[in-house]
Formats: sequence, structure tokens, C-alpha cells
Amino acid sequence: MAMTMSQKRSTFSVFRYFVLTIWLLIVAFPMFWMVGTSFKPDKEWFAWPPVYITENATMRNYLIVWANINEYTKADGAHIDEKTGELSQYTQSLQRPWVALRNSTIIAGIATTFAVLFGGVLAYGVSRHNIISEGKMFQLLMLRMVPPIVLIAPISLWYRQIGLLDTITGLVLLYFLTSLPYAVWMCKSFIDEVPREMEQAAEILGASRWRTIWEIVLPLVRSGLVATFLFILILTWSEYLLALLLSKAEVLTLPVELSKYQGSTEGRVYGRQAALSVGITIPLIFVGLIIRKHLARGFSFGMVRR
Repeated sequence: MAMTMSQKRSTFSVFRYFVLTIWLLIVAFPMFWMVGTSFKPDKEWFAWPPVYITENATMRNYLIVWANINEYTKADGAHIDEKTGELSQYTQSLQRPWVALRNSTIIAGIATTFAVLFGGVLAYGVSRHNIISEGKMFQLLMLRMVPPIVLIAPISLWYRQIGLLDTITGLVLLYFLTSLPYAVWMCKSFIDEVPREMEQAAEILGASRWRTIWEIVLPLVRSGLVATFLFILILTWSEYLLALLLSKAEVLTLPVELSKYQGSTEGRVYGRQAALSVGITIPLIFVGLIIRKHLARGFSFGMVRR
């Protein structure tokens, strides 16, 4: 007997939700493993079979990473230099997460703000006045697709000559330039959805160009700008390669700090890495919760056509 239309829809819905559930589990498992590992004692990091939910949860990893509790570190003999009796250089390098957090906040915050600001202005010019052709816009986006490792050598030489190597200003400038194409493309897609007739009507009523943009266009695309801001913030917050190669000792970001949790004698300390990773993730979640009312509208903007 052939299936009715309602039965086909029901079967398709069950299959769709089954696939989405499997996909959700795959995506969420790394987060679950990261949080779980951050509470595991040292002996359970490499246990086999794996310990998925520890029965000996401890805050030791967080205390060592974020609170700089030296007593906990000194209690572990593997982290004491046998010759001097002092904390090893590896252990001392673990006590810089707050500096890295400050640097990442400044660099990502400033670069993202300027990228969205300038990207929004350029996007309006492209959308309303065609200051850049579609071909040029595509070329602009293709520039962002070039692997950073290809450009790192000339950029390093140039930065060294002008004094921007290993500086916050240098990373802010580079993150701003690499994020600008994304900002222009995303902002343009939101501005395109605003009817031109609304701006024309405001101008007929005597409103200036800037007042029209401020009171008509900006409120309508505000959610889209917020979505763009979060997207670029995630990119700049988690960027690793450029920060690693263009910073030496003065500037340290969180992804670079995360990579240092390994020593020649201590090995990779997964619990400390997980504790730092949780700290890196929380600010992004916090920002997302603050602007969540704009995100739903921003990511669905234009799906219902006027």
C-alpha cells in the first residue's frame, strides 16, 4: 500500500530529527569532553578505557591556571627544577592567562569594532551607490581566502621595519584588515534587505542623508550588525597562526598561551589546557547571551521577503 502524503511527511520529520540529533551529539561532544577533562585529576587524562564522567572531580586545574596557586603546582614534583628547586620555566609560563586574556580582549574587541564600523560604511556605499562592482567585491572576499602562511613572511619583514612586530597595534591592524571583507559582505546583505523607498520617502520629507541612515537604515539593520560583530569576534578571538608568528614576548593571546601547555619533560597537560579552554570559551558565550535577542533576528534577516 502506498504511503499517504501525511505519512511521508511524518517519516521525513522523524528522519530529519534523527539526523539533527546525531549531528548535535557530534558537535556537542568536544565541548562535553573539554569541560569534563578540566575537572579530571592527572591520572585520568590518559586513562584507558576513557573516563567520560569522573568520580574524582577536582578544581586543581582551574586553581593552577587561573588562580596561580603555587602550592598546588609545587606539590607536583614533576614541575620542580631539580637543580634549583624552583618552579620550572614551563610552570612559570602557565601563570600568564590573565595577561593573555587582557590582550585578546583588547585586540579582538578593537579589531572587531573597527571592522564592523568601516565594513558597515563601505557596505552602505556598495549597496546604495555601487562604489565597488560585484566583481571587485568578489575579489575582495577572495583576498581573505588566501592562506595566512603565504603572507606571513612579507608581513613580518614589513612589521619589523615599521616597529609593529610583537605589538598590540600590529595585531589589531592585521585582524582589522583580514576581517574587513567579511564585514563588508555580511553588512551589505543586511542593507540590501532595507527597501530603498523608505529612504526616498524620508528624504522627500526633508531628512538629510545622515539622518536617514541614522534613524531609518541603522535601526533596521542593527540586528544584522550585531550578528556580524559576533561572527568576526569569534574569528579574531580564536585566531592562532598570525598571533603566534607576529608576537614574541611582549604580546600573548589566549590561543597562543593555550599552545604553551606542554613541556619537554612534563608532556602535554590536558587538564590545564581544558581549564584554560573553558575560560576562553566563557566570554564568547557571555557576549552571545547578552546579544541573543539580536542574533535570532540578525541570522534570519531577509528570510521572509518583503
